[in-house]
Amino acid sequence: MLSSTNQHGVHSPFIYDFVTKCLYDKKKYSDYSKLSNYRNNLLKNNNYIEITDFGSGSRVFKSNNRAIKQIAKTSGTPQKRAKLFYRLTQYFKPKNTLELGTSLGIATYAMALGNTKNKITSIEGCPNISKFSKSHLDLENISIVNGEFKTIIPTLKENKFDLIFFDGHHSKDATIQYFETLLPKAHNDSVFIFDDIYWSKGMTEAWEFIKAHQAVTVTVDCFHLGFVFFRKEQVREHFIIRL
Repeated sequence: MLSSTNQHGVHSPFIYDFVTKCLYDKKKYSDYSKLSNYRNNLLKNNNYIEITDFGSGSRVFKSNNRAIKQIAKTSGTPQKRAKLFYRLTQYFKPKNTLELGTSLGIATYAMALGNTKNKITSIEGCPNISKFSKSHLDLENISIVNGEFKTIIPTLKENKFDLIFFDGHHSKDATIQYFETLLPKAHNDSVFIFDDIYWSKGMTEAWEFIKAHQAVTVTVDCFHLGFVFFRKEQVREHFIIRL
């Protein structure tokens, strides 16, 4: 049984600031309207696209020929989550970000807007989705790469990433594999973010494995998202925060 807490139950100054100044930041940023417009345009898009799925498949779609608006509605980042990703890059100010799984680019766009000095490399396995997102994300700090994660990751030129968002292959073995492969690219102040940590039994097991890893010092479990920190100055702790 999971228990959740709020900022009043957090005694780590680093995590307290993260919770109060980022996760619980209620300010209405002007860029939120851009995020809303981007998502709304996707929700109105009646075009169909042929999907090549390298991940764990879809629980919603029976066919690989899918409408953009349906993908945005069922698989796209919700508006509340997009705002959170905007705040995350504004708060942590990453200079190099890696995203595994571009999809329609809602989270990608949010992270790019949150910090315009943030160079984002986003890997998308499906050629048609990758092509679509490239044509719609025209910000200079976004680079979308098409290919399978296991093929592209070894070719990445960046030695270190400040932020890595794992959102593309929802299986236990793949999640652990990508986590371990990308660990050498983490530094003391990096943050790894895992999507859908309770999506399946396997994903939950992967999350437990990551929490217990010797390189990890602090985790924040927000039910849908899991945040992982490597700060050696932190006492080893695991927080559950209700968003």
